[in-house]
Amino acid sequence: MNRKSLWALAPVILWAALAVGAWLLPAKDISVSERRPLAQMPDFTGETVLNGRFMADFEKASLDQFPLRDSFRRVKSLFHTLCLGQKDNNGIYLAEGAAVKQEYPLNAVSVQHALNRFERVYRDYLEPGGCRVYAAMVPDKGYYLAEESGHLALDYAQMERLLREGMPWAEYVDITGSLTAGDYYRTDTHWRQERLLGTAALLCQVMGAEEPREEDFRAAALEEPFYGVYYGQAALPMEPDTLYVLESDLLDACTVYDYETGAVTGVYSRAAGSRDPYDVFLSGAKALLTIENPGASTDRELIIFRDSFGSSLAPLLVQGYARVTLVDIRYVNPGMLGQLLEFNGQDVLFLYSSLVLNNSSAIK
Repeated sequence: MNRKSLWALAPVILWAALAVGAWLLPAKDISVSERRPLAQMPDFTGETVLNGRFMADFEKASLDQFPLRDSFRRVKSLFHTLCLGQKDNNGIYLAEGAAVKQEYPLNAVSVQHALNRFERVYRDYLEPGGCRVYAAMVPDKGYYLAEESGHLALDYAQMERLLREGMPWAEYVDITGSLTAGDYYRTDTHWRQERLLGTAALLCQVMGAEEPREEDFRAAALEEPFYGVYYGQAALPMEPDTLYVLESDLLDACTVYDYETGAVTGVYSRAAGSRDPYDVFLSGAKALLTIENPGASTDRELIIFRDSFGSSLAPLLVQGYARVTLVDIRYVNPGMLGQLLEFNGQDVLFLYSSLVLNNSSAIK
């Protein structure tokens, strides 16, 4: 057999080897890089073959269980970015060493949906309860990186105008100046807690609460490398982040009550079975939590309506309050809040990221 024949057979041999590997290699349960469960090979029975479910499930499983799948995804991404010159892959682009989601354009309808939900909460609970209300938008990394890197981005100024006009009953706090691109994880959506003391101090200053002091905290690194959500979506070669938590004697003494499970934990506690190291902050996605501060020198309370960004910021606001309650109305219907909480003169902060506001259908 000559060399030309060998080259012609090479793709066939490679395909056959990968096909055999797909059948014989042990199936993987999850994709660490994509943070999702992988489809499993279906049972081969007469019923599943006749009703068509076997082939449908087999197609999904063969794509998920394909040998060297992550390597092929990376090669594809590199080809599209380096050879074809595409500026993003799967909607993710790299700028200054950070992976950024290209969020564009501004979805005014989505923002209005969120404002309608917030208005109901205010009308039903906060106004009758005499609460002092504040609002802040968490910009995504694109706010700081999109323009210089030549990528499309939201009209953040317009989003801020919509929030100010749509929440005239709340004092708006502009926190964009307290942050930089370096205050976010390179491979993830979220901001880095160890870089948020300035933002927390700004919010406390506006709300008239005691500000956190940098000297009271110590940064502790988690041993597990942090591959953020953009790492898997971009499928580009990136080094993992290191995730830090800010510890203090005050936070060590605080307890967190989960209304859904009745469990009492510490401020930093990763939910069982969680694949996301970011869930170390208040156990991740939770509908309703209360942080109790036994060492508080005040009886003031704070209620935060929030998304996942609030999980890492809330512990830095505890110093000025005896109790901080976090409400995520993506997971609890606002109509139920009156049965769970008392609204009586608390400070209330609406803290939502621009990404959630621009895609707010999950807010109940």
